[in-house]
Amino acid sequence: MGTHRRPKPPSRARIATLGMAAGAVSLLPTQSQAAPKPSVDDVRKQVERLYEEAEAPTEEYNGVLEKQKKLQAEADSAQDRLARKQQEINELRETMGPLAAAQYRTGGIDPTVQLFLSSDPDDYLEKAEVLSRTGDRQADSLRALGNKQRELLQERADATERLKSLQEARAKAKEKKDEVRAKLTKARKLLNSLTAAQRAEMATAQQREDTAAGSSDAPTTYNGPAGGRARTAIDFAYAQLGKPYEWGSTGPDSFDCSGLVGAAWRSAGVSLPRTVKQMYDAGRKVSKADLQPGDIIYWYNDSQHNGMYIGNGKAIHAPRTGKNIEITQVSYMPFHAASRP
Repeated sequence: MGTHRRPKPPSRARIATLGMAAGAVSLLPTQSQAAPKPSVDDVRKQVERLYEEAEAPTEEYNGVLEKQKKLQAEADSAQDRLARKQQEINELRETMGPLAAAQYRTGGIDPTVQLFLSSDPDDYLEKAEVLSRTGDRQADSLRALGNKQRELLQERADATERLKSLQEARAKAKEKKDEVRAKLTKARKLLNSLTAAQRAEMATAQQREDTAAGSSDAPTTYNGPAGGRARTAIDFAYAQLGKPYEWGSTGPDSFDCSGLVGAAWRSAGVSLPRTVKQMYDAGRKVSKADLQPGDIIYWYNDSQHNGMYIGNGKAIHAPRTGKNIEITQVSYMPFHAASRP
């Protein structure tokens, strides 16, 4: 048998290391120690970030909602076509009924013709040889019924597909709506955690920030150089100054960013797509150096936030939840691109 070695006693260095580790453990916060509350500035930054993060799903929601309306109209139209086709078949069967019965009583029709009057189109299509045993009038009626049945099947398949797409769009809209609401709820909880004094401090900081951005929500009248449709669109936007931002809204009492731009140009007789991304894709791009009043400004990227250029380096826009439609410096946010309707 081999000899067993006794374990070596821990070295002084090892003992010192263990002692330091034990000491370190004792310095960790215990459960009774609450985490420090965020400062007013921390809360403000977190809230701003949440509001900013809510803009992208807001625009996605707007796009899905627009698609949903289109799909709803298509589904309703498909259901109407289906109902009309079924009525045509019912009327054709009623016409054929007496004729088939009379011919059968006189022996002029094979009993199997009854199969043609069933609701299963495959039955009578597979037994088309019966057509040769009937008169021309009866054969034409049976052919017409077969065609109507095939059309009915196609209309039913189309209606089913439209309804399926509509259900998927509704589910997607709910997903985006929930995403926006979750961010806004989190922001509201952060704000509610502040004391009255802290909220006043935060409001003062926000006012300083708005002043630095050149923001204004006091109703004024546009007196710039724009003319024609651009002037009409800008005048409309000016009339909305001071109204609240509300995600998913296109007016008249509140707007989100693309809702305001779309409504302004719609007042001038120009129909724009619903979302920031769609407006960006549809518009004729212009450089920052060539900006003209009425042009659409895109900040951050091509799908998050937009407003209307009004001249002198300024734009009018619906900012975000908790703020009102205002005028701001174009340079206050990262400029991405511009387009001209």
